[in-house]
Amino acid sequence: MYLLKLILRNALRHKLRTGLTMLGIIVAVLAFGLLQTVVDAWYAGAQSASSARLVTRSSISLMFPLPLSYEGRIRGVAGVQAVARTNWFGAIYREPRNFFAQFAVSDNYLDLYPEFVLPDDQRQAYLRDRKGCLIGRQLADQYGFKVGAVLPLRGTIYPGNWEFVVRGIFDGVDETKVTRQMLFHWEYFNETLKQRTPRRGDQVGVYVLGIDNPDNAAAISRAVDQTFSNSLAETLTETEQAFQLGFVAMSNEIIAAIRVVSYVVILIIMAVMANTMAMSARERSAEYATLKVLGFGPGFIALLIFGESFAICAIGGVLGVAATAPAAALFKDLAGNVFPIFQVSSHTLLLQTACMLLIGIAAAIVPAIRASRIRIVEGLRAIG
Repeated sequence: MYLLKLILRNALRHKLRTGLTMLGIIVAVLAFGLLQTVVDAWYAGAQSASSARLVTRSSISLMFPLPLSYEGRIRGVAGVQAVARTNWFGAIYREPRNFFAQFAVSDNYLDLYPEFVLPDDQRQAYLRDRKGCLIGRQLADQYGFKVGAVLPLRGTIYPGNWEFVVRGIFDGVDETKVTRQMLFHWEYFNETLKQRTPRRGDQVGVYVLGIDNPDNAAAISRAVDQTFSNSLAETLTETEQAFQLGFVAMSNEIIAAIRVVSYVVILIIMAVMANTMAMSARERSAEYATLKVLGFGPGFIALLIFGESFAICAIGGVLGVAATAPAAALFKDLAGNVFPIFQVSSHTLLLQTACMLLIGIAAAIVPAIRASRIRIVEGLRAIG
């Protein structure tokens, strides 16, 4: 108890310096947590992908669609239980900045996505209305969409004015599911294309495959691709997670830069903390020499310095960790368009705690060694 009291008194001896150092630690730990959460949010879609779904697309690029005739042949591959069609729509809602995902999907699409929950009456209403659409809860909350509302869109990839009626709002089974998207009938989409641009009809962006056993995903993928080998439109079939990670890979340099910056922040505050502890130890050289005269050994002196460093880092670190969740919630409100899922994970909190401990240890090593080795005569001569 006496040792703890002595450590706290040493830590608070220079209140301004200690306060500023703690503030720096709070900011550093908070910034580290937010940057790590940004990285996690980037991978949110891939992490929630199912291992029981495969995606078949053109082997050349997503820009090249596949023929509608492929659906029956894919369904005939052993291990494939269901096949759904989907096309990326990419239209604009009122203003160009109102970007959100829109997909034309076949009516069995939701059967392959049990993580999306839709009331049965809303689903039936959607199936009865060829212009009906389904809106995810996150998207509905952002724009205030209600069931029965008319949703006008201006086409970009598929030019023209499109009009839909919101027939249902689906939720995710938990908060990790991204529901910031719109779904509408592929048949209506295809019929309209045939009227406006006949050459673009009967073409599918990607096929989503439901398989009987996730352990056979690789074998089923090879079987599907072999079915269309040497054809005019060869395919590439991969797991849904690999498909999602393909988009993330386009931003690998950005993600790597964010990771580097997060650790640079920790290194900077570690240097600041080390300077604070060095100044404190230098100012107390005479006190440490006096302790040695009274019989206290080098280990006790080193313990005082490490204790002070840990006390400062613990207080600042705990406050920084506590502030991370509220700051993340605020960030999500401001940047919900970019990161619909922005939650601080337990892994991030663990990393913050580890960084806090690392700063406390690293900052005290050199001052503790110097103070424990100080000669009594030299220490008593020290002034300030």
